[in-house]
Amino acid sequence: QVQLVESGGGSVQAGGSLRLSCAASGRTFSTYIMGWFRQAPGKEREFVSSITWSGGTTRYADSVKGRFTISRDAAKNQVYLQMNSLKPEDTAVYYCAARRMSEVKFGSWGQGTQVTVSS
Repeated sequence: QVQLVESGGGSVQAGGSLRLSCAASGRTFSTYIMGWFRQAPGKEREFVSSITWSGGTTRYADSVKGRFTISRDAAKNQVYLQMNSLKPEDTAVYYCAARRMSEVKFGSWGQGTQVTVSS
């Protein structure tokens, strides 16, 4: 069973940076896609970024392109989300997620970590 544990959230002023980490365990992730999603109060959960575990192919939501960078360390089974130039609208609970490349939906989720950006 896939287990995902996020860390690195916190409070920061607008323009600041945070790096989120996701520790993945329970599987060999070579055929997985790892993702970050976020959910702001009163809003639907939305896609932020994803990366293929093996090839490192990345995708980003338009709202974070140029500011956020996703990466993974296969040796440590970690996925990271470097968030720069943070804006108040980035405030949300951020979730790490995983899915097999053969699947359509992300089926494994972490517990989430809060990111608060003040103006």
